[in-house]
Amino acid sequence: MLDRLQIIKQRFDEVSDLIIQPDIISDQKRYIQLNKEYKDLRILMEKRSEFMELTDNINEAEEIIADGSDVEMIEMAKLQLEEAKVRLPKLEEEIKFLLVPKDPEDAKNAVMEIRAGTGGDEASIFAGDLFRMYTKYCESKGWKTNVIDFNEGTSGGFKEVQIEIEGEDVYGTLKFEAGVHRVQRVPQTETQGRVHTSAATVMVFPEAEEFDIEVNPKDVRVDFFCSSGPGGQSVNTTYSAVRLTHIPTGIVAQCQDQKSQHKNKEKAFRVLRSRLYDLELAKKQAEDALKRGSMVTSGDRSAKIRTYNYPQGRVTDHRINLTLYNLGNIMNGDVQEIINELQLVSNTEKLKETGETF
Repeated sequence: MLDRLQIIKQRFDEVSDLIIQPDIISDQKRYIQLNKEYKDLRILMEKRSEFMELTDNINEAEEIIADGSDVEMIEMAKLQLEEAKVRLPKLEEEIKFLLVPKDPEDAKNAVMEIRAGTGGDEASIFAGDLFRMYTKYCESKGWKTNVIDFNEGTSGGFKEVQIEIEGEDVYGTLKFEAGVHRVQRVPQTETQGRVHTSAATVMVFPEAEEFDIEVNPKDVRVDFFCSSGPGGQSVNTTYSAVRLTHIPTGIVAQCQDQKSQHKNKEKAFRVLRSRLYDLELAKKQAEDALKRGSMVTSGDRSAKIRTYNYPQGRVTDHRINLTLYNLGNIMNGDVQEIINELQLVSNTEKLKETGETF
């Protein structure tokens, strides 16, 4: 493992030197890529320092015990040796996972779309609950969220809502949330207290940059219409909302959150690029998952991935058979434990796939 970490240290030193070069700083795309690599490598370097310190402590303690001349020092060395031997295997596992090759998409911002599925008004209310859950989670991570487009439900919530999410490793954190989310509870509209099952679909796209995918303007039909919902006097009076239709694929993207037609068009193009990019990515993810037999692929958008059962106060993720009796906190944005477990399973699969030994 030290040999592998030494190679990574050489790359870390190289990147540390590159990011202060004027020609790199002036090339924004290259600078952002290297800066991200520097942050990832710095975490590994911290683990490397701890690994070296622990191995030194073990060697030192073993020498003192073998010498046997100082009883007090021997007792201290035994404690040091025990502590180091408990921590070392855990640290090795942490380093192994950090050495798993990262998906280059993971560092991207994301567009999340939540759509009400089966269940009528209750499905729209549940889509609104998921929207609240994810916005609260993003807030806890220090990420910036921005509603791009929405269609409100007749009894609350949303028939559909799109959010742009900006921050560190957004797509890599949220990509496994894509799929069908199911809720079991007594709807607000139910008079006889019966538990109903409703569903909402969550989709997560990596936000595509212009250099990721090129959209030919000739392939896009642009329509302007009046905004709806909250927005002040300009709502329903000016044609500021923009709808884009990609003619070859039939994919539609629209934006109505800004008063400026130009800004809405710019955002809608970002969403369109992301949708087209995601179309290709989903095919690749599905193929990769099929090869690996992966449990946590984000390629299949029709798969039922999670159930939120209100009478029992539980949340179950069906891909990894994880059940938590913590529904109240989860619906309030505390989804990190589920995300951690999904990432752990995915990384373990990748680790097995690489078949690397350290």
